[in-house]
Amino acid sequence: MLLPELRAEVCRLHALLPANNLVAWTSGNVSGRDAASGLIVIKPSGLKYDQLAPENMVVVDKYGTVVEGDLSPSSDTLSHCYIYRERSDVGGVVHTHSRYATAFAAVGQSIPCVLTAMGDEFGGPIPCGGFALIGGEEIGQEVIRTLEGSRSPAALLQSHGVFTIGKNAEAAVKAAVMTEDVAATVWLARQLGNPAPIAPEDIDKLHHRYTHVYGQR
Repeated sequence: MLLPELRAEVCRLHALLPANNLVAWTSGNVSGRDAASGLIVIKPSGLKYDQLAPENMVVVDKYGTVVEGDLSPSSDTLSHCYIYRERSDVGGVVHTHSRYATAFAAVGQSIPCVLTAMGDEFGGPIPCGGFALIGGEEIGQEVIRTLEGSRSPAALLQSHGVFTIGKNAEAAVKAAVMTEDVAATVWLARQLGNPAPIAPEDIDKLHHRYTHVYGQR
């Protein structure tokens, strides 16, 4: 079996999506790219999360052609592959329909940077891109366009949901969890009043501290 360790990791990370209330039923997906071969492991289409196992993950090449697996890959596979081809720094991609973040997407609004947690993780607002249909590369193209010039590892897509990227699949899942967390807080804050944006120079300082100082080195 190809890429057994990556299969196990991608399968394990899928369980974190329903655990963090980021998906419903069979929606959403995680993929990870193997740095050595360039092959991609992704969720099979339409399987329930409790049915996922390392052996039924699907392995595809960078163009979405199935290399190993008996099941059809996720309907978002071609868009994941487009992102990987355009971003050599990306080793993981996640797609969710998490409620609060998708509410911003439904009205075509970016999530403004009004929280230190956003300055830390996203380095600014979480941008909202345009609408794209499911099934081809169009969503991936819109994600790449939306993230151009942004430090955010997350993009919202109009009327659709959330796409996140990371250096590996776990980092992309973390970004998806954090996206929903800050989206919920910003929504709640708007019920109380008009949240104050953080000054750009302070966002820069927050992001630098988080990416260069925070945690164990």
